[in-house]
Amino acid sequence: MSPRKFATDVVTTLRQAGHEALFAGGCVRDQFLGLEPDDFDVATSALPEQVQKLFQRSLAVGAAFGVIEVLGPKPHKVQVATFRSDGPYSDARRPDHVVYSSAKEDAERRDFTINGMFFDPLNDKLIDYVGGEKDLAAKLLRAIGEPAARFREDRLRLLRAIRFAARFALTIEPATWDALKAMAVEVVSVSGERIAEELRKLVVHSSRTVGVQMLLDSGLLKAVLPEVIEPDADTLDRLQTPSSSLALAVLMKHVSLTALGKPFERLRLSNQERDQIRWLIRHQVALIEPDNLPLHVLKPFLAHSWIDELLAMHQTCGHVNGADWCANKLREWPREKIDPPALMTGDDLVAMGMTPGPAFKVLIDRIRNAQLDERISSREEALKLIT
Repeated sequence: MSPRKFATDVVTTLRQAGHEALFAGGCVRDQFLGLEPDDFDVATSALPEQVQKLFQRSLAVGAAFGVIEVLGPKPHKVQVATFRSDGPYSDARRPDHVVYSSAKEDAERRDFTINGMFFDPLNDKLIDYVGGEKDLAAKLLRAIGEPAARFREDRLRLLRAIRFAARFALTIEPATWDALKAMAVEVVSVSGERIAEELRKLVVHSSRTVGVQMLLDSGLLKAVLPEVIEPDADTLDRLQTPSSSLALAVLMKHVSLTALGKPFERLRLSNQERDQIRWLIRHQVALIEPDNLPLHVLKPFLAHSWIDELLAMHQTCGHVNGADWCANKLREWPREKIDPPALMTGDDLVAMGMTPGPAFKVLIDRIRNAQLDERISSREEALKLIT
């Protein structure tokens, strides 16, 4: 069963029970653009409790806002939301309350016209109360209603506008663009986690260069990443299907290591993201001339779990020869040559009667470096080196 088939079955069940039910939001937009939707959302006149009575396998993921998740055969699931109008957004994120309403009113409370369309899969019919079809045909991103009001309701929409415009090659409609620029500084009221998630989505997409330029032109980049004064668009453009950590490292590659803590904390990045971005930036020029490096310096780089991303960063920064040389060595050298099992450990030194202390690391490093440099290859040779 395809995701579309399961979502259509959900619509059919709701309709047979006497309720209005339609595909809603992003799946309708993507279908119009000839894209295969990642998932399907359904909007309905049925109240949440009515939805749950019709679907035994369901979860109240957002009951306060009329959202029920209907579960199908794994991995299929569809979020079913009751048509609603939103009350005021006092926290600039979620409405204080909702009022169940009609499809038209539900469309009018959404963010952008391209996300405000409905589709009837049973009759193959588009239902468009907000002009989304016309705007998509004209390649325009337009806020529904008064742009500043839409952005005040949830200031994350400022970033979402940029991401949608970049991803779908849309021009932001003038009134929407003017409101976005005027309110750009207010995006800092959004939690770091939500800002970071939007940035991740933007920088991994093939439209990342356009998106980052729009962030710069709108003032949003200065608001969310003031440390990035002038992003390197050419370098970003050369990335091939990057992870978000690699793309963010390239975006922040001119930020000093001591200054990285501020954006890390502001965006509430995970510890792994922080470590990875910091490591990539720290070593962004480490392998320019790798054939001149001692083996005990080179091999730990080649054995590192993030080596592929480091080489990708070197490639995009113009250090192609060094990256290609390292890639060849990774293909030519077996793992045992790059990262052989240690000849001796700290436990071995303790067993020999040595007392743990600072000298331990010196001896262990001496043995390991000699092993990686291929000057020794046995425990006996390691013992001779330190006795």
